Amino acid sequence: MRKKIKLKLQSRRLAVICHDLLMVVAAWGLAFFTRYNFSLPDSAWAMVWQTLVVVTIAQAIVFWVTGLYKGLWRFASLPDMWNISRAAIIGVLAISLCLFLFNRMEGIPRTILLFYPVFLVFLLGVPRIAYRMWKEHGFNLKNAAGRKHVLIVGAGRSGEMLVRDLLREREYLVVGFLDDNHRLKGAKVRGIPVLGSIHDIPDVVDVYQVNIIMIAIPSASSKQMRRIVEQCEQTEVPFRTLPGMQDLVSGQSTLNELREVAIDDLLGRDPVQLDWAGINQGISGKTILISGGGGSIGSELCRQIAKLGPAKLILFEKSEFNLYSIGCELKNDYPNLIFHSVLGDVCDAASVAHVLKSHAPEIIFHAAAYKHVPMLEYQVREAVRNNVLGTRLMAQTAAKFACETFVMISTDKAVNPANVMGASKRASEIFCQALNSRVDTHYITVRFGNVLGSAGSVVPLFKEQIARGGPVTVTHPDITRFFMTIPEASQLILQAACMGKGGEIFVLDMGEPLKISYLAEQMIRLSGKIPGDDIEIKYTGLRPGEKLFEELFYQQEDLLKTGHKKILLARSTQSEWDEIESNMAILQKASDDFDEGLIQETLHQLVPELSEQQAISLSNDSNVVEFNRA
Repeated sequence: MRKKIKLKLQSRRLAVICHDLLMVVAAWGLAFFTRYNFSLPDSAWAMVWQTLVVVTIAQAIVFWVTGLYKGLWRFASLPDMWNISRAAIIGVLAISLCLFLFNRMEGIPRTILLFYPVFLVFLLGVPRIAYRMWKEHGFNLKNAAGRKHVLIVGAGRSGEMLVRDLLREREYLVVGFLDDNHRLKGAKVRGIPVLGSIHDIPDVVDVYQVNIIMIAIPSASSKQMRRIVEQCEQTEVPFRTLPGMQDLVSGQSTLNELREVAIDDLLGRDPVQLDWAGINQGISGKTILISGGGGSIGSELCRQIAKLGPAKLILFEKSEFNLYSIGCELKNDYPNLIFHSVLGDVCDAASVAHVLKSHAPEIIFHAAAYKHVPMLEYQVREAVRNNVLGTRLMAQTAAKFACETFVMISTDKAVNPANVMGASKRASEIFCQALNSRVDTHYITVRFGNVLGSAGSVVPLFKEQIARGGPVTVTHPDITRFFMTIPEASQLILQAACMGKGGEIFVLDMGEPLKISYLAEQMIRLSGKIPGDDIEIKYTGLRPGEKLFEELFYQQEDLLKTGHKKILLARSTQSEWDEIESNMAILQKASDDFDEGLIQETLHQLVPELSEQQAISLSNDSNVVEFNRA
């Protein structure tokens, strides 16, 4: 098979060489005919024949040296035309030199040397361009009937590159572009007309019998994508999109990878511009430890940090499966990375001390936490033991072993908490901020909202419910949440970690909150179903500890700008260290004794914002846990 393919390629190459040499002969002859007004005297005919061999050999050598035969006719473009022009100019100079040595150029009019390269460029270039047009556009009406009609949304550079690829495929026929840039209306991109703007999608699809819509705007914001998708959904025609700009820049995707529109496209935000030089300087060559390294945020931090060349990466995780999964991924994607997978619990003092003593990390990212709000409402001891006492143990041990920086991952639920989970994270914030002024380690807190697709979040639950045929359960029609993609959150955590000097609470700009009901509707539509008709949305009522909306900072906190527009600094008053340590000691003793009543009371002392009503309700019903409602 290989031999046949090789022979086929060689035969094609030989045909191209023969064609080009024939064009050399034709260009040389045309130059003489033009010089003598298409009436060649016998002496001119004799000169043509005498010099033809020299001209052909000299030009053939130039063709080979300039790499003219490396280009494929099917992809002929401006660079190929430039190469032809270059070969013609160098060729006429080489021919002039050879003819001067051959016969001092006697009997050869000098104008021949001006006409020849012009004719040669024309005779070599036109067949190549014509062949490409024939391949792309077909000039074959018999094939048009069976091809899919494609409408491209976005007539910019990405749209132009997409249509260039589609024109080479026999399967698709591009009927036109749509773009909101009014200057493009009526214009043509690679011969394909711009038919209107984005709000014309339903009409154009109907008139041109479009079979598929392709969205070619990788830089589109989530708001723009929602608008485009709403128009596409009116047509009941399949639609695909190019990867987002963030994926293109990071190398995770390429322009020719069309995919279905995902919920991330609608709820994600503008690409984050990071100071990668500063982040690289802060991470590269250092030993990094990530607690909860197998979780949603922890594993993404591992991926981001692995790219930055740390001296060593330690994954500290108590879930054996999660640790194994991220370990296999890192080993495959970063074979030169030195990393250690350590099974351990942040509440185990011996384990924490051992891993910090053995590896001496310079930076710790503390991502280990319980976060399921309804479950933790009835598991107060476990919430406090893991989220508060585990953080305290990690933070104090980090100082003991001279760790430079300790970054605690917090949540918007820590602001005016109405649940145990939020209160436990707020207590951890208070402790880390107070500890910062007493030791050499720098303690930094990063606070943000929900991340799309994280373990236990609403997106995977909705996907399961839609796959089962519904209903999709939403707790309240007006409930809203902040959303951020996991990579964006992780990158901003790294940015904040490199900016912090110690004692700060950084708040990530989460943009506008979004209704969970809107999220449910869009996920149903993206699955090809109609909300309310194919899949029901069922409102089940707020769960214990759940708020209608979340906040990112307290009213009494001064919110200051930082060097990064998506990272803000929440400056708040610090609590007394003796009082904090006293309450922490009580929590530790209550946890050891499994005294949940005392734990609730002490947590309320640490975090007064936790409502009395919530504290009372917890003690009334400690055995009910709801798993299935969003």
